Amino acid sequence: MSDPIQIKGLREGLLVTLGDGPWEEIAAALLQRVTDQPAFFQGARLALDIGAHELRVVELSALRDQLSERGMTLWAILSESPTTEQTAQNLGMATRISKPRPEDARPVFEAPAENVALWVHQTVRSGTRIEFAGPVVVLGDVNPGGEIMAGGSVIVWGRLRGVVHAGAQGDEKAVVCALDLAPTQLRIAAEIAVSPQRSGKSHPEIACLRDGQIVAELWQAS
Repeated sequence: MSDPIQIKGLREGLLVTLGDGPWEEIAAALLQRVTDQPAFFQGARLALDIGAHELRVVELSALRDQLSERGMTLWAILSESPTTEQTAQNLGMATRISKPRPEDARPVFEAPAENVALWVHQTVRSGTRIEFAGPVVVLGDVNPGGEIMAGGSVIVWGRLRGVVHAGAQGDEKAVVCALDLAPTQLRIAAEIAVSPQRSGKSHPEIACLRDGQIVAELWQAS
């Protein structure tokens, strides 16, 4: 049976496409996915493509509130139903979004083969979001405004200035390495940190979780 929930990255957050079937079952499946992957969805902005489902205010507001209780913001609804579109607009939600360009969106967390990493042989520019279920290796910089979300570790053979989330499915053994580690925001599993103001020359660093906190140290051969 195909997965009734498909997720892709957008500049504005996540685009979640819901399949056919009784609305109660589809909504429950979405909430269960969120419960199963809390670190991945925490703080996310969601746009839902609900196809032909016809929703009234009570149904859509209930889902919005349930997602909000789990740390997410439901900001847009895409629908083939005029009734649902009107409902979304009445609740202050967008009903149109910009389509993601291929370099801005990748399928999220499709299970990779064992020991397979995503190789990114280019600079990750502002507005580009890269997501992968395993490790991610970037041969280039991650500019401010660029984002990487990985199920495993993240290695940047360059300057890391954007947002990175390693171990996004809860892997607390994931690490983040960069030749120049100064991210706007750094997350490993459920923990989050912001880089302190740097003074002096940059050097390769590796960030990991230790005693529930993100720490960074020199990245060197052991």
